[in-house]
Amino acid sequence: MKLSRQFTILGSGIFCVVVFSLYLMLDHIDHSKNPNGERHQKGQLGILQDKIDHLERLLAENNEIIANIRDSVINLRETVKDGKVFPERNISQGILELHPPAPLLLPIHSEDCQFAARTYSRAADGVQMLDVHDLLNFDNPDGGVWKQGFDISYQEHEWDNESLQVFVVPHSHNDPGWLKTFDDYYKDQTQHILNNMVVKLHENIQMKMIWSEISYFSKWWENIDEQKRDAVKRLIENGQLEVATGGWVMPDEANTHYFALIDQLVEGHQWLENNLGVKPKTGWAVDPFGHSPTQAYLLKQAGMSNMLIQRVHYSVKKHFASQKTLEFFWRQNWDQDATSDILCHMMPFYSYDVPHTCGPDPKICCQFDFKRLPGGRVSCPWRIPPQAITDNNVQERALTLLDQYRKKSKLYRTKVLLAPLGDDFRYTEAVEWDQQYGNYQKLFDYMNSHPELHVKAQFGTISDYFDALRKSTGLDATGTSVGTPALPVVSGDFFTYADRDDHYWSGYFTSRPFYKHLDRMLESYIRAAEILYSLTMANIQKYDKPTNYPAGDNYKLLTEARRNLGLFQHHDAITGTGKDWVVVDYGTRLFHSIMNVKRIIVSSAHWLVIKDKQTYSHDPSNPFLQMDDAQPAQDALLRKTVLEIHDRPRLVVVYNPTEQARTSMVTLHVNTLHVRVLDALGLVVPAQVSALWNDATNAATDVFQLSFLAHATPLGLSMYQLTEGMEMRTEASKYTFPQEGRDIAVSGLEHFRQSYHQYASSVQIENSQLELSISTVTGLLERVKLKEGGVEHQVKVEFVWYGTTSKKDKSGAYLFLPDGDATIYSSSQPTMIRVTKGPVFSEVTTTFPHITHTLRLYNIQGVEGQSVEICNTVDIRGETNREIAMRITSDLNSKDRFFTDLNGYQVQPRKTMAKLPLQANFFPMTSMVYLEDSSSRLSLLTAQSLGAASLKSGQLEVIMDRRLNQDDNRGLGQGVLDNKITANSFRLLLEKRSSEEETKKEETAPYSYPSLLSHMSSMYLNHPLISMSSSLDSVDVPLTVYNPLRTSFPCDVHLVNLRTIQSKEEGGGPSDQAALILHRKGFDCGFSNQNTGLLCATTRGKVPFEKLLTDLKVKSIIPASLSLMHTHNSEGDPQEIHLKPMEIRTYRLQLS
Repeated sequence: MKLSRQFTILGSGIFCVVVFSLYLMLDHIDHSKNPNGERHQKGQLGILQDKIDHLERLLAENNEIIANIRDSVINLRETVKDGKVFPERNISQGILELHPPAPLLLPIHSEDCQFAARTYSRAADGVQMLDVHDLLNFDNPDGGVWKQGFDISYQEHEWDNESLQVFVVPHSHNDPGWLKTFDDYYKDQTQHILNNMVVKLHENIQMKMIWSEISYFSKWWENIDEQKRDAVKRLIENGQLEVATGGWVMPDEANTHYFALIDQLVEGHQWLENNLGVKPKTGWAVDPFGHSPTQAYLLKQAGMSNMLIQRVHYSVKKHFASQKTLEFFWRQNWDQDATSDILCHMMPFYSYDVPHTCGPDPKICCQFDFKRLPGGRVSCPWRIPPQAITDNNVQERALTLLDQYRKKSKLYRTKVLLAPLGDDFRYTEAVEWDQQYGNYQKLFDYMNSHPELHVKAQFGTISDYFDALRKSTGLDATGTSVGTPALPVVSGDFFTYADRDDHYWSGYFTSRPFYKHLDRMLESYIRAAEILYSLTMANIQKYDKPTNYPAGDNYKLLTEARRNLGLFQHHDAITGTGKDWVVVDYGTRLFHSIMNVKRIIVSSAHWLVIKDKQTYSHDPSNPFLQMDDAQPAQDALLRKTVLEIHDRPRLVVVYNPTEQARTSMVTLHVNTLHVRVLDALGLVVPAQVSALWNDATNAATDVFQLSFLAHATPLGLSMYQLTEGMEMRTEASKYTFPQEGRDIAVSGLEHFRQSYHQYASSVQIENSQLELSISTVTGLLERVKLKEGGVEHQVKVEFVWYGTTSKKDKSGAYLFLPDGDATIYSSSQPTMIRVTKGPVFSEVTTTFPHITHTLRLYNIQGVEGQSVEICNTVDIRGETNREIAMRITSDLNSKDRFFTDLNGYQVQPRKTMAKLPLQANFFPMTSMVYLEDSSSRLSLLTAQSLGAASLKSGQLEVIMDRRLNQDDNRGLGQGVLDNKITANSFRLLLEKRSSEEETKKEETAPYSYPSLLSHMSSMYLNHPLISMSSSLDSVDVPLTVYNPLRTSFPCDVHLVNLRTIQSKEEGGGPSDQAALILHRKGFDCGFSNQNTGLLCATTRGKVPFEKLLTDLKVKSIIPASLSLMHTHNSEGDPQEIHLKPMEIRTYRLQLS
């Protein structure tokens, strides 16, 4: 058996070499020129293309052979002596590399390159937001009563042929945390609003109401009796109460990652399905600070037909109003067949409160907010109070209000008008319901009983409005247009928002960055826990014997974590715009949920790796596996736990939460320098032991850092054994300290080689792909060299400070109002630079008073060896009104164009505009920012959302933290002074373009795509390997590695989630179904695909899901809408999933 396996490995190795040699020869022939300098004739090119296609097929077969080898290895592991993973003695002392090497050339199907490479053509009726920004002056002249607009007039008889239809939509905007915590708002306000709603809607059959935040609604539902629940269901059935959007919260759209946006939408919609049987059809977003097309796409994929947005730059609103484009079909930039269109209504005025929703004059509209009647607690700032409607004043009041309605309707293309009636936490008291209903109903009755006014006014829900709008424009009920579209198509996004003057809301892209990072940590852990939990549940079903795996308890913890993550996506939570104690409340929820999902991960991993399932025993007080890190408090950085390694072996289980086979570094803290690392076959794994630093110059003498490269199968659990003892292949790091003319005293390095140098001007670190030059004066990066092709670029890192303006309005939690250009960060203290080199990684750590900055290169042939890891630990707690940024200046000629992602889902081209103030040129960056010229692209990938800009050609800038002493007058009532020591992680990726023509094409296109390598690097950064250690007494328990997938997913297909669906039975535990959510990423083929280290191929969007599974079977797989609200008919073979580029699809999956 062993011999035949060796022949298989040898044979396939020879096959690989031959195929790749041929491929590279053909590649060379194709690009060479004949002596006359002309390309070969088309006929010969055709033959060559056929040969290349044939070789691509051979490559696919080669991948299959490699998969078979991997399966053989898995089987071999199973048969190791005594059923233990680790034999008593090693099979071999050498390093036998049984993991398949990554192909030299990434097998990308030519069809898969066409999506990103196609020529851009705009729809004839299309409005592109990049063009709108070019067009506008962004000035702010006084528009009269509508300060930021213009004077509106109309002719008396315009409505003679078609009456004006007015829908007044009562709403109450309930922030799940802002000035009070979620629980305090619920106790003080929200529960009363909902209780009064049931009574008052029942009393007044014409009154209506919309509700959006399910976080509050579900809490209230738990506390009401069956009688009240039945009353709520009746209100929904008769159309008086509508749930709009129906997400857990009304999420921020700038800092949120699409994983969490989807998750909070699924949580809300699943709650509605299980408790009310409601399926929302309209999105309602009145308060997020700018709007993203990603949210529009997700609502469309969830099965919604309409949406409403409010906070858009005042100049854009004015322009849209003048063009009558405030209602439009919002289409994704990348969509050329109109499948993503969703009907969108943009509110025209300053705010969503009553003074700014009936018409252009807030002084008049305020008089129709009957909560402000004299004697109440709120009044009109324009000092003309509302009047209660009587028979004596109803005519004058009705005509005054109708005048506002008519003027507002002139900004739209139809005779259907929306007038929201509400504000923050409205309708708390019964008296307000009576005031608004009673007075408005008198006004409506008067208007409707006078046919000469040509108006029909009524209370309505948001979907009542959209239904009437669709009817009046000849649109069908859910789709886009029937025949010629009556409404324009708009593509692009609505960032960066300004509500007045130069008050740009770009501060919140960074505010409270500690919690923005904590949010992403919880996202990664939840996703890992969801997938492991779903796989464990399916395996338990297959095992079909009783087990004490805590399925119910784990599902409760998972549900709570989903809801805490969902709560944090709220537009005053992840934004960093809540009161200090509210931020602590959010942080505590995130912190507890991280601890809880770690419990789910370890108990699930334990069940999956234990060989004899009957011996599985769940003991929460003494878990079989433990995470290798812990967070001491909600506002503290993660700390690694120290593994005690003695004569008995210590087991480490490594979980790969990504759907790709990968090689990544695992870092553990151990109590000894002398460690030997073995893999599951008993083979020695090369490792590096480094010092742990208490501060810049003092290393710990009793704890060390152990780093080794783990080969991880997709979604798999692999194993390593640590034993104490001398090992040639475990090397100690070597340290160098550039002295720059001064003496440096370093303690604690007795066990390491160290040297002190008076360097010339720079120090180098390198791996097989990259060489970095770092200044010995500043300790910061200066140049990056790509070894393939020998291309070297200036890539200079520096830190800068921003102050705040001396004007009356200053920077705060929301606003960024700097005092001019940034000043270069400099320190009066000498900079401490430490260079670490070793076989697994090399790094340079530079310590400044406010920042500890580390540049790291991994000695990996895979994905993570292709980029530079940047870690910044920032502490500005002693500063006053300052913001600190990292600036990267390159020699790329990017001009005024750069690119930021939107929600980690898509990339939006940006243009830095000289006509705008500095703060307007900052944009949200959720996962990446990049710039490029005709030959190269420089990307900064991020593990947390921050604000980013490119203020000069070739330059990127990211704001890392902000400390501000004052409120910025947007309602928060405080500055931002609760800064923490914050860790920011990035990857810097420099890529060479293989074709300059593509760049020219891209210069006009409103879309751009990362390369596959960039996508993969971003995923590895956001989803690191998770390592767990066994307790010391578990060494004799027989274990097995766990490999749920035969091979990696296609390179461009991402497993967003595998989320166990809640059972509809009493108690709501786990069902036997899971939501399989997949995303096919759009990618740019125009970059080198040699030596990427990827172990996958592209497959034209086909995912043969059942064939990917090793031991589980697909019992059923049913296509559904994104949040499972609707079931779709499955076309073709249900076992083979087919995704279009950029598509996110959900399936109801049952495994057995």
